[in-house]
Amino acid sequence: MKDAIITGIDMGSTMARIVTGQVYSDSGEKKLQIIAAAEHPSEGIHKGTITSIDHAVASLTSCLEKAERMSGVPIESAWVGVSGAHIISQQSKGVVAVGKINGEISRQDFERAIEAARAIATPANYDILHVIPRTAIIDGQITIKDPVGMTGTRLEVDTLIIQGFSTEIRNVTKCVYRTGLEIEDLVFSILATAEATLTNRQKDIGVVLVNIGGATTSLVVFEEGELLHAAVLPMGSNHITSDIALGLQISIDTAEKIKLEYGTLNVRDVSKKSEINLSHLTMDEEGLISQRYVSQIIEARVEEIFDKIELELKKIGRNGVLPGGIVLTGGGSKLSGMIDLAKKRLKLPACYATMKNLVNPIEKVFDQSFTTAVGLAYWGLSFHQQKTKQQHFLFHNENTSDVRSRVKKWFKTLLP
Repeated sequence: MKDAIITGIDMGSTMARIVTGQVYSDSGEKKLQIIAAAEHPSEGIHKGTITSIDHAVASLTSCLEKAERMSGVPIESAWVGVSGAHIISQQSKGVVAVGKINGEISRQDFERAIEAARAIATPANYDILHVIPRTAIIDGQITIKDPVGMTGTRLEVDTLIIQGFSTEIRNVTKCVYRTGLEIEDLVFSILATAEATLTNRQKDIGVVLVNIGGATTSLVVFEEGELLHAAVLPMGSNHITSDIALGLQISIDTAEKIKLEYGTLNVRDVSKKSEINLSHLTMDEEGLISQRYVSQIIEARVEEIFDKIELELKKIGRNGVLPGGIVLTGGGSKLSGMIDLAKKRLKLPACYATMKNLVNPIEKVFDQSFTTAVGLAYWGLSFHQQKTKQQHFLFHNENTSDVRSRVKKWFKTLLP
């Protein structure tokens, strides 16, 4: 990495967040020390979709300046998260004949099978972000995770393809380039979040990671160390704010203040007599409202989000059967009572995500809203470690670089 600096950029619908870390060696192992964590309100982004290039660039530039002042070093490149309701996942299989006469499966055979899986009929105007190998099957009989070095004549690799709408990917790339940064790679955001928060044990026994953002809710399901499913739901914490505004007939800004200061999902713990004086929150509103009614509005929307998550788990037959339970993160997950409601609606163990292996971290990065940005930085570190060891980085897809390069060439043709 340039100057041993790795940066992750999370362009959310509510906030743009940047985390920068410095790579150092500890007993021969590469580690990352977080040296900057900055955020700035997002403009020009709605539900993970860029609606104004100029506004989005201005927000990202302001966030970048904060990160550079905090770290004291220039940021030249970054790992950039991509999310939004346009992201889709699709299963695919690639089959190849083993190249060597003695039947020994090589790394090249494995990569050819992955490439064959990528040659699927993608929807119109979609680009592939990741081709993620899950299991390999040798001669239709033996199912393993890493076939390299084993013997057979026919290799089949089961993969999960993560795809994004080409226009959205192009717009994200254009925004980053206009700040003067280079892009190390584009990463499906929730996968980076998993990199920073989930342990290998959780991935082995079965777990669903859920990131409740401002406008969308992303989720990934792991079992036996494999990525089973990924999805992005078009609802998040901003919908809770809108519900409060409509239900109480108040401004959206006042509704946001009520959510942050009084919002709870523990409806039964709120007294029927407890009231909120609007004049204490803003000069533009007056009157008293029931705090229990506010809690009921919030609960209804969060229950809907969990019901949508339950439907995603039913699609793959994992509802109610993941011992690792549901791990919650994202700024929208911080409402009081969220864990208890998750247990109740999904019939699973539930907990908040915790960061793994943070070295001398800035306190801000412990906030649930920073898990994706931290994850993107650690994604970059993992890629750096795998390349150093000359190992195959399973979550990296060569086609992503092709997409990035193609968009970069297209963008540069627009420059005077």
